[in-house]
Amino acid sequence: MSDIKIGRMVLSICQTNCYFLYREGQKDEKGMTEVLLIDTADRGAQIYEALAQKNFHVNAILLTHGHFDHIWGANELRKLSGAKIYAYEGEKEVCEDAEKNVSRQAGRPETVKADFYEKDGAQLTLAGFSLKLIATPGHTQGSCCYYLEKEKVLFSGDTLFQASVGRTDFPTGSMSSLIRSIKEKLLVLPDDVAVYPGHGETTTIGDEKKYNPYCQ
Repeated sequence: MSDIKIGRMVLSICQTNCYFLYREGQKDEKGMTEVLLIDTADRGAQIYEALAQKNFHVNAILLTHGHFDHIWGANELRKLSGAKIYAYEGEKEVCEDAEKNVSRQAGRPETVKADFYEKDGAQLTLAGFSLKLIATPGHTQGSCCYYLEKEKVLFSGDTLFQASVGRTDFPTGSMSSLIRSIKEKLLVLPDDVAVYPGHGETTTIGDEKKYNPYCQ
């Protein structure tokens, strides 16, 4: 995993994993450590303040998908940090519709418009990291994962969990699409790739091939 550092905050009523990535020597012009933030859960101000106390600055925000428990804090964190928001172009409709992202049903309607909607396979260079966006429709129509090939790290959002997969009964979900995405896009990665999911604990591609009943 080279010199990559990965921190995690578990936030929201859904116990959503909010990850922040950094390298010790990667500083911005103010001498603050640049951080790449993946999924904002529901507390943008709390995330901002916790990272600022560590002299961290959010360089960019990546969304794995548009569900309420992953975006509720996005607009607030963007406003406080000045960071741009990135998402897969296939998720634009979900991000910008309070019905489809289930935030209205959850009692706190919210939409987020990403600054950049990227294509499948896009290579992103942010905060000293090189990541590939992998479209994995199924949990939502525009769910995606972010893969750091050099470090062998995958952020899988709600597509792939330890011994499970994301639910597909919300708007735009499809179990057949989800399983196809996992088998065709994720299980082809090396077995020793570490998987950081949107909920629950870290796993590996190899372990999911062996033990995940949805991957058989």
